[in-house]
Amino acid sequence: MMVECLPSQMEFQVILLSTDRWAEKDVNPALFSRELMAHTSTFLKDEEVNHDPQLLLMKAHAATTSVGSATVIIAMLEKTGILKIASVGDCGLKVIRKGQVMFSTCPQEHYFDCPYQLSSEAIGQTYLDALVCTVNLMEGDMIVSGSDGFFDNIFDQEIVSVISESPGVDEAAKALAELARKHSVDVTFDSPYSMEARSRGFDVPSWKKFIGGKLIGGKMDDITVIVAQVKAVMIPDDEGVDEEKGQGDEQGGAVAVASSEQKED
Repeated sequence: MMVECLPSQMEFQVILLSTDRWAEKDVNPALFSRELMAHTSTFLKDEEVNHDPQLLLMKAHAATTSVGSATVIIAMLEKTGILKIASVGDCGLKVIRKGQVMFSTCPQEHYFDCPYQLSSEAIGQTYLDALVCTVNLMEGDMIVSGSDGFFDNIFDQEIVSVISESPGVDEAAKALAELARKHSVDVTFDSPYSMEARSRGFDVPSWKKFIGGKLIGGKMDDITVIVAQVKAVMIPDDEGVDEEKGQGDEQGGAVAVASSEQKED
């Protein structure tokens, strides 16, 4: 099987979310993230990395000297059609196939609202703590990835609906980011974040519960979303000649990827 990717898409995506606590210490929270991503780009084709996102995290983190911390997810598209993922924290990635979410990463956290992070401090997570997984992609798959500010403010069914109504990945990314932003500032929206908070024991005072009140509302946070779609599949025919197919199967791979990134601060 052969895979063709659009230029600069072999790494597929990298998403980071800096924590606000560094700003309270008069540290620019963006510096650590930006340097980490700069090193990620530098080491992307390093022979030692060998298209392993966990090793890429190791080298990039070791080279980063800025003060700060960040959650991170890296997804790399193999020539075999396998999407390899390494994540630390609560950024996420979902694969949507034929109108249904068929794959989701799981967040990592110490406790509610305290995710794992790569950090400049000696005490913290490393590449060894990354959640590593793989998923086989097929023609037509949609890949949606983003920060916790995105997934805390939007439900799976909303993601599927927006994608189904969007003419392309650019429009889908913009629409999803805008919908998540609107939810984040809506104090009447019973968001995934508020539902999770209640399930963890966080809620309004007892007297408010007595009159029917409950903890609701969106979560104001940085929002980043990337949308991509598998466009074609290349598989060998019986004679070993690579041939482009219009359809994939469960063992097929992604070949051409169209993607769009949208951010809402």
